[in-house]
Amino acid sequence: MILDNYTYQTVYETYKFPKFLKSIRYISISFNLLSMPQTVPKDEIIYLPEHWKLISQKHHHRINRLLGDYLDKREHQFNNPVLDFLFEYYSFRPSLLKRWSPGIDAVLTGRDARKYLKYEEYEENDRGITLDPSKFSRHRIDSILWILELLKKTQQHSPSLGCFGMHEWAMVYRTNNIRHNYLPLRLPPEEIAQIVESRSIICSHYDAFRFFSPKARPLNKLQPSRKNLKKLEQPGCIHANMDLYKWAYKMYPWISSDLIADAFELALDARVIDMKASPYDLKTFGYGPIRIETEEGRLEYKNEQRRIYKRSQPIRKKLIEYYERLLARLSIND
Repeated sequence: MILDNYTYQTVYETYKFPKFLKSIRYISISFNLLSMPQTVPKDEIIYLPEHWKLISQKHHHRINRLLGDYLDKREHQFNNPVLDFLFEYYSFRPSLLKRWSPGIDAVLTGRDARKYLKYEEYEENDRGITLDPSKFSRHRIDSILWILELLKKTQQHSPSLGCFGMHEWAMVYRTNNIRHNYLPLRLPPEEIAQIVESRSIICSHYDAFRFFSPKARPLNKLQPSRKNLKKLEQPGCIHANMDLYKWAYKMYPWISSDLIADAFELALDARVIDMKASPYDLKTFGYGPIRIETEEGRLEYKNEQRRIYKRSQPIRKKLIEYYERLLARLSIND
């Protein structure tokens, strides 16, 4: 049996299981192999109850730590320019983000695993509780293929680190329609306009470009669209790397919640950089500015952009692997 490297790392490195559990895991797998039919996926991972319960608990604590008191404050109409974006622009509910899924080709054992049967994607077989590929909506296969192609093409492109976060400035350029109108600007509108006009704008990300003010759109050297999205998307882009979270949760619960949490944490980190480099004043939220209008600020932004790019690479690679595995399982079950 070939073990899934990502799950292996999650169980034995992230959660620091005692070494003796490693041997128990192999015993468990070997025992189950005696009665497994030949149709069992070769990469299937079988979790003992103590394994998946601990992983699930760790995942829940991890998300709670990242969110802090955000959900309580949101109930009382408090805005947050970082986390609001992650739950409003992106549409994954906090309750689903917190609910751990083992992903495709994983089996949860023990009586308590039967609680997953209340979710329609799961089934019970002679090995335990697992996701049932026959319950995956076949009309979504086109989406899988489109996203997988985007991920692969983005991965193949060289990173471009010269945009300096000017997209947020272009969104408020010579317009009264300020997107985040509850936030004060840290510079006067005319000074913001002068900075935009003095810099080259080379935004490659369509979902940022479409929010440019009407007068800013012609200033962009690139003109991203749905048609050229796959051609222009590149792995140095802050927003392209935030979108890894979207491509991860789009296939929940078929993609492991551990990977979704990695993508969410990356998106949170990237969004902080995104807003610190913007023309908004975020001091009340505890964020000092990255002053991209200065040489020092541009260097700081470029270094942060490079750091996000490096963090994104293994996540994008794992997402590609999950999408390919899901496609393979769907073809086997057709």
